Amino acid sequence: MAISQSSYPQQAFVEGQPTSSLRYDLIAALLSCLGVVGAYLDLWAHTHIPQLETFFTPWHGVLYSSFLLYGGFLVATAITNHNKGYSWLQSMPRGYGLALVGVFIYGLGGIGDMCWHLLFGIEKNIEALLSPTHLTLALGSFLMKTGPLRAAWQRDGSRTLHRWKELTPALLSLFCMLAGFMFYTWYANPFAIPVPAITGQMGSNFLIQGLGVASIFLQTALLIGPVLLIVRRWVLPFGALTLVFTLTNLVVSVPQNTYFLLPVAILGGLGADLLLKFLKPTTTPGNAFHLFAFAVPVVLYLLYFLELAVVAGISWTIHMWMGSIVLAGIVSLLLSYLLQPPRGASEEK
Repeated sequence: MAISQSSYPQQAFVEGQPTSSLRYDLIAALLSCLGVVGAYLDLWAHTHIPQLETFFTPWHGVLYSSFLLYGGFLVATAITNHNKGYSWLQSMPRGYGLALVGVFIYGLGGIGDMCWHLLFGIEKNIEALLSPTHLTLALGSFLMKTGPLRAAWQRDGSRTLHRWKELTPALLSLFCMLAGFMFYTWYANPFAIPVPAITGQMGSNFLIQGLGVASIFLQTALLIGPVLLIVRRWVLPFGALTLVFTLTNLVVSVPQNTYFLLPVAILGGLGADLLLKFLKPTTTPGNAFHLFAFAVPVVLYLLYFLELAVVAGISWTIHMWMGSIVLAGIVSLLLSYLLQPPRGASEEK
């Protein structure tokens, strides 16, 4: 007797997609931070140990152990939710689907990185940031570490989030994202290589000075762009930007041991928090958002050049460093108009 295909029972999956808890997001964010620590330890090794000629180092051990912890955490989540009745495609909490994709990309990049080192040797300095396998690791890491930020963004009632408890995982995830951006551009970061303090013939070299100015503009865009994005999304608790600026500058100081600039990040973040508190760019109509965007990098780099002048000295003329501060503000101001364009005539009516 023939049995039709419709006679077989079909598996009924749970509809929808699970939502992560704040505890889950915090664990994911902390595991992401551990990965940042491993990455910057590895960067320190590449910039401080010329004789480094093996893939199997303590720094790689921290880096890949953190990946295994976070990757295992995400894979276990998918398996657990699938066993609860969710389909494989819907097994990850909102915001973490791409994080799971990042696990596989990172894993392939790690295997490829070991083969690349065995074939072509160990990269040094800037070349370590441009290796194809390292860029593959960067993509996988970005997708993994931004999971808590995406989860907070997609959570029901997300726009009303404003307390530390609710936003800490998202802020830590934002830090991890910024740390990743700055990891791959540290050679053009004024907090990692304070070019304005270089003296002598090298300090007056046209290309060196150009690198110093361009690095200010680049890092302004990389730092302030994502900050403006979350300022538009949430009413941040006081101290949130101080936390992000401080943590970001702390890891950026690792390659060249420029920890003396950490007070700039702390005070710059505090200034950003005060501007956020008094300008209220999220809720105040008008140009408060654009004023906030211009003022934050201006305050940050005013403090930067002030500390350089006191601690190390500045070889740049006042024309250069004052102009760099103003143009950093303009770079940020232009970014703010991408996030909040001027209202059209129809909207004004």
